[in-house]
Amino acid sequence: MRKFTLLFLLLTALFSSAVFAGTIQGLVTSASDDSPLVGANVYLKGTTKGAATDEDGIYVIADVADGKYTLVCDYVGYATQEVDVTLEGKLEQNFQMVEFLFSKTISVIANRAKERETPVAYTNVSKAKIVEELGSQDIPMVLNTTPSVYATMQGGGAGDARINVRGFNQRNVAIMINGVPVNDMENGWVYWSNWDGVGDASQSIQMQRGLSAVNLATPSIGGTMNVITDPTALNSGVQLKQEYGDGNFLKTTLTANSGLIDGKYAVSGLVVRKTGDGVIDKTWTDAWAYYLGAAWNINQDNRLELYAVGAPQRHGQNLYAQNIAAYSHSYAKDLSDYDPAALDKFPEASSGRLYNETWGPVSSSYKGKQAVGDDTFDRYDPNFLHERENFYHKPQVNLNWYSNLSNDLSLASVAYYSGGIGGGTGTHGSMKWNYNVGIESPSRFVAFDATIAANEANADGSLGILRNSRNNQDTWGLISKLNWKVNTELQTVFGVDLRTAEIEHYYEVRDLLGGDYYHRTSDSDFWPDGGVNLGLGDKFNYFNTNTVNWYGAFGQAEYTVDQWTAYGTVGFSSVSYKYIDHFKKDTDGGEFTLESDPQYGFQVKGGAMYRLDANTELFGNVGYVEKVPIFDNVIDDNNGVFSKNPETEKFTSFEAGANWRGLDNTLTLKGSFYYTMWTDRSLPLSVESAQDVFDIFFLTGLDQLHTGFELEAAYQPMPLFRFDLAASFGNWKHTSDASGEYRAVDSGTGELDTKTYLVGVDGLKIGDAPQTQLAIAGTVFPVEGLTLQLSYRYYDQFYANWDPTSRIVFEGDAPDRVQSWQVPSYGLLDFHGSYLLPFNVNGVTFKLSAHVFNILDELYISDATDNSAFNGFDKDHDADDAEVFMGLPQTFNIGLTVTY
Repeated sequence: MRKFTLLFLLLTALFSSAVFAGTIQGLVTSASDDSPLVGANVYLKGTTKGAATDEDGIYVIADVADGKYTLVCDYVGYATQEVDVTLEGKLEQNFQMVEFLFSKTISVIANRAKERETPVAYTNVSKAKIVEELGSQDIPMVLNTTPSVYATMQGGGAGDARINVRGFNQRNVAIMINGVPVNDMENGWVYWSNWDGVGDASQSIQMQRGLSAVNLATPSIGGTMNVITDPTALNSGVQLKQEYGDGNFLKTTLTANSGLIDGKYAVSGLVVRKTGDGVIDKTWTDAWAYYLGAAWNINQDNRLELYAVGAPQRHGQNLYAQNIAAYSHSYAKDLSDYDPAALDKFPEASSGRLYNETWGPVSSSYKGKQAVGDDTFDRYDPNFLHERENFYHKPQVNLNWYSNLSNDLSLASVAYYSGGIGGGTGTHGSMKWNYNVGIESPSRFVAFDATIAANEANADGSLGILRNSRNNQDTWGLISKLNWKVNTELQTVFGVDLRTAEIEHYYEVRDLLGGDYYHRTSDSDFWPDGGVNLGLGDKFNYFNTNTVNWYGAFGQAEYTVDQWTAYGTVGFSSVSYKYIDHFKKDTDGGEFTLESDPQYGFQVKGGAMYRLDANTELFGNVGYVEKVPIFDNVIDDNNGVFSKNPETEKFTSFEAGANWRGLDNTLTLKGSFYYTMWTDRSLPLSVESAQDVFDIFFLTGLDQLHTGFELEAAYQPMPLFRFDLAASFGNWKHTSDASGEYRAVDSGTGELDTKTYLVGVDGLKIGDAPQTQLAIAGTVFPVEGLTLQLSYRYYDQFYANWDPTSRIVFEGDAPDRVQSWQVPSYGLLDFHGSYLLPFNVNGVTFKLSAHVFNILDELYISDATDNSAFNGFDKDHDADDAEVFMGLPQTFNIGLTVTY
């Protein structure tokens, strides 16, 4: 903090005599319905000074000298407007744009909800809010102040965050960047380390909760998170931001904009460099990120845009949750349901809540190289080795084309490529372990020096190594939407969503740990009988290629008349999967191949909004989804077998709500109720269908219900103060048991036998996220350019995550109906502040920022798993049986932004 204060004083002293500059600002709306226009270009004719409107339709052009100008507002699809203005310090100029063509912007592809029109529950997070509150955390963390959203950093590694919406994890939340889905094509997960630069480039984030109004064939159950990157800026300039934080966090962000060139071309670019040791032990980060946006207004009817984003990175991970006592004995003892006897089994780590099991010291004299593919390099640090490290680069490139075919017909298309190369590390073979539990750590960790010594002494190569688990992928896709304006009341959209992905999976040797080679014998049918000696970068254990082919089509109609707006959407998808095992021979001597039949899914949804008056709207929506099984539920790529009974999972949803504005528009209230029933949820179970032959069988018939109320409020009684509130009260639970039969080998007789099972889950609460959430924030603007905010978040009714397969019993056995452990409620207080210094030097402005997360240094549990197989004590669903991640302690981030 002393460095921050000194920096502030120096800047003030150096530039206190600088000259003030003027500002032009205003609101850009559609003349037809007064809705804000996002991404409209407002600029001073004959100059490169301008700005794009934010998600509220507001633009601000700063650092303008007093004088007379022609102010131009341009929004493709609307008639351009020009107005002569005279600036004397500060000027407000609003525009109401008249539509004559369909809008050609990223919003067409992204399918964003609109104020007073779209009948779904949603929250917009503006660029200003992202800048003011994110503080270079993983991007989902800025959504924690929206209803029914729970995001955590899990183990604390850079990019290892997760997000949960209305009780559904990321696999059932559609994550999109500029309207393009980025959920993993095999399992639906999202790895946020791949999108590290997105937070810096984002213009806004819209979280549509529930089935959403997105018209892609991609079903979203918990919600749709749509990130929009900065529109190509029209004002030329350069911005440099330097940040520093706990754990030696250092981040440099450089942004450059070309400005509008010949009224047609513009380019924006961003480069990020991020390093740090991490707050949690050895969760270091070594990352780059980049973003490029370019636009070409070909003519009045055609526009091309190019977007590219990526984040090549590597970081140390903390993937192993621990028993509560491993982090703090005093915290564990204060829990009424923690058995004191467990304290002896789980000693407290010397690093307390910062403990990380996944690294160990190593002698700096060990000079062994590490490898990723053909590339070899030195380890990250000469004094320790990381058992679990993540390294990845997943670039995404979009080419958007917007074309007006006639006054009533337009086409918006995006062709995209998303690559991916990298993976994660781990151990393989016979390692030497440090079992000095209670002396050096509460759990075992790799004794690297002892392992290296054993490998060097072994005549037949390494006994244990570090391996890479590789995941290399190429995804190509096309989304195309034909917009037909039937008349002034009815608009329709028809489109396709086509994707194909090829993903390689294999182990490779990362570090031989002192040996000359790693001998393997039976991994591949194509190897010689005596096996092979593997060197750095060589593949082993498994090597397969998975292919996903996705074909989707959709149609949507929107009808607006008087106070009513209604829409309906139908979507259909066909997905097929292919598996090639490059280590296993097929009957013809080639590589073993499995190819599934197409798996079909569809969704039907619709809703309506009624505008009672200028300040009040009522809305509702319903929907039904049959979701295509993911790859892992159709083909078991661990054993190379088809699952016996893949089925679509069904979702039925209903939502109703109201929006109200009053007190001269100083108060806004939004409320909603939701009901989502998930039926025929499938649980995978490995079944021995013949002697030593295992198949994947799915236990079906599992139902769970998610209901809840959500409330948002914003109150700004005066320009100096704003109050925000977000609250959600959920009730997520299983509504019935599931039962059935399957055939499996009896362990006693070795014969096939019929197994009758019961999944005893009726009435058990859904875990993994708090069902009661509250967020309040107070923001003051004491002087122009200064923003100070305190925000408080409270979480309750938080049940530990649990696997329903743990509640399976067989005929004659009684089910275990004890609720999973309930995590203690907790609250967090954060501070955010920024100050745009009230001067500029030759057009250069300076902005200071500061964030303090968890101001009170609260000790709390952010993630928990019930009845841990590794860290549980007596397995009776209480505190001593959970494995957890503790939330991060008090941390800070400070920054200086210099803009020209």
